[in-house]
Amino acid sequence: MGIVTPGFGLIFWTTLTFFILLFLLAKFAWKPILKAVQDREESINSALKSAEAAKAEMASLQSNNEQLLKAAREEREAMLREARAMRDKTIADAKGAASEEAAKVLEAARAQIHYEKMSAMTEVKNQVAQLAVEMSERILRAELSDAKAQAAMVDRALEDVKLN
Repeated sequence: MGIVTPGFGLIFWTTLTFFILLFLLAKFAWKPILKAVQDREESINSALKSAEAAKAEMASLQSNNEQLLKAAREEREAMLREARAMRDKTIADAKGAASEEAAKVLEAARAQIHYEKMSAMTEVKNQVAQLAVEMSERILRAELSDAKAQAAMVDRALEDVKLN
């Protein structure tokens, strides 16, 4: 036999060793290996299903988050509108109250001015009357110093009374 062609004994023992190894692998190794492969396949399938479920849940959560964000924005806008309305109402109320207070102060000032004016007018009239009385008294004393002037004055006064 040559170098390249194997002998019958070598083929026999190689074949026998192959079949013994095949029997031992089939008996002891193939089942655990196949079971491990099946377990691995099942775990991959369950992981894929979990990933799909997580993806669907994420889409649902994203939709829920968008709805929550939309609701929060709407609530924020409503709160801002309400705050603006309250601010405008407060400003309007304050302006109204200030206008009313200014009107009251203005009216009180006008009344005070009128009162002071009337008081000053009365005071001026009183002073003019007092001055007129003093002047009349001085004139009358000067004119009535003699008896003839007194008689003439009484006659004139009587004539003025009779005419009226």
